[in-house]
Amino acid sequence: MTVAAGWENFYVVVGSSAGALIGLQFVVITLIAANPIARADARAGGTFATPSVVHFSLVLSLSAILSAPSDAISPVAVLWAFVGLGGVVYVVVVARRMRAQRAYQPVFEDWLFHILLPFSAYTVLAAAAYVALFDIRLALFLVGAAALLLLLVGIHNAWDTVTYQVFVRSRQGG
Repeated sequence: MTVAAGWENFYVVVGSSAGALIGLQFVVITLIAANPIARADARAGGTFATPSVVHFSLVLSLSAILSAPSDAISPVAVLWAFVGLGGVVYVVVVARRMRAQRAYQPVFEDWLFHILLPFSAYTVLAAAAYVALFDIRLALFLVGAAALLLLLVGIHNAWDTVTYQVFVRSRQGG
């Protein structure tokens, strides 16, 4: 029996969704790559598209970690802490990239879905590692909430990127 007993179906659904969305995003990026882009647009692509793949990958990784057999929560919680703290650092990097790129002027929705919500999810994930010392059940709910939030943020951001490419950039002639 694993520490996350009872969460198997949740992580099967969330993890496989994240894995499928990673593949889909690579297909879309490949199709969009056929269009020539300016250097500024390439920088914006790395700022707005790459984080979705990172979030999906971390959700997939969390699902794998929690699905692996383990009798103790400590090693799993240490991984949560590293992923959460690494995610916080990554979101700071993304925020700096958003401010530095000049191809697109971010609006509130961009700051919300690319910075604030992922920052919150990674902070909750890091906090879950600490909470696991006292209440494993609550920690598992926090990790589940963080994983689901990252999955939903990634879906929103991937959709936003694709619709921008199709409806805005294609009408601008490249």
